[in-house]
Order: sequence, then structure tokens, then C-alpha cells
Amino acid sequence: MSRVTVAVHAEDVVSRAGVAALLRHRAEVELVSEKRGAAEVTVVVIDQLDDSSEQRLRVLQSGRATRIVLLVRQIETHRLTTAIERGVVGLLLRAEAGEDSLSRAVLAAASGKGSMSGDLLSRLFEQVSRLQRQADTGQAVGFSHLTAREQDVLRLVADGFDTHEIAAKLSYSERTVKKCLYELNSRLQLKNRAHAVGYAMRHGLI
Repeated sequence: MSRVTVAVHAEDVVSRAGVAALLRHRAEVELVSEKRGAAEVTVVVIDQLDDSSEQRLRVLQSGRATRIVLLVRQIETHRLTTAIERGVVGLLLRAEAGEDSLSRAVLAAASGKGSMSGDLLSRLFEQVSRLQRQADTGQAVGFSHLTAREQDVLRLVADGFDTHEIAAKLSYSERTVKKCLYELNSRLQLKNRAHAVGYAMRHGLI
């Protein structure tokens, strides 16, 4: 039986060593270095999913075939769908992750299946249900309700560009880009750029 190749990507050496120790003696897993190339599964260890770690996920997925299992200390409910949009197929809370649960998540990811901690799954269902209710009551924004400028800015934000780069690409001032995002977030009651992109992707706006 072939072993699943797994790389561990963590914010600090201690976390990386701890996760590697959980997997090292599993017969079905072969730990490989990130530098060696794309492993079948990459276990990403972070404290919380924020704008910076979302960008890290985007970079890890860029040009690679690896499937991502995310170990997170805490995650806001509205970022659960964002994690999935960033290619995460396994999502576990660090407090609940042990040798068996992590191994199951890795093997499930390698076979193309998803897995998620029970509490996170319940929160995801609640979020999807809430979005469905918004759609049913007409609260969800449609693509036609975004201006051409907002559409362009959102696409570039989704592609990982910062304010200065977006301004240069669209021949706008940085102030115009910031104002565009502020107005969009205010109108849709969104928290930040990542939330705006996640919202737009969920509703097929970009």
C-alpha cells in the first residue's frame, strides 16, 4: 500500500515539530519537506484565519496539486466558507487534533474527501443557512448591483494585490481604491477585504 506524502507548514518551529511528531510514526504517512515539492497533502498550522494567513493559503495552492488540511486555534464563522474557497479540504481545531483525528483528516484529504471538526461543521451549516435565508428574502446583492469599478477592484483583491498595486493596474489613486472598498463594505455590512471577497465569491459576483 502506497503511503500518503505529507508536508507540514506552520507559523513557528514548535508547531511544525509538534504536528510532525503526531504523524511521524503513522505507517500510512510519509513526511516530506516543503522544499522537496508538492506533497499530496499539506497540513497548515495557524492560530487564526486572517487576511495574512488567507494569502498564505493562496500561495500554497498556487501552481500546486496539494490538498490542504488546516489546523487552526480559532476561526470566525464567516471565514469558514473562505477557508473552503481557498482550497482547504480538512479543517480541525488545534485543541481537538490528536494523532488519530489528524491522520484521518490527512487520509480523507488524500482520497479527495473533506473533513471538519464537529463544532466547525455546525457553524458552517448555520452560516450556509443564514446566507440562504438572505438570498430567499432578497438581501443578497446581485452582480448587477456592483459598479464596474467595484467589480474590478474586488477581482484584484481576490487575486492578492494590495492597494498600491490595484491603483496602478486600474489607473486610480490609492484613495479611490480605499474609498471604493469602504463603500462596498459599508453597503454590504462586511468586515474587511477578505470578507468582501468571500461574500462576492459565494454569490458568484467574481
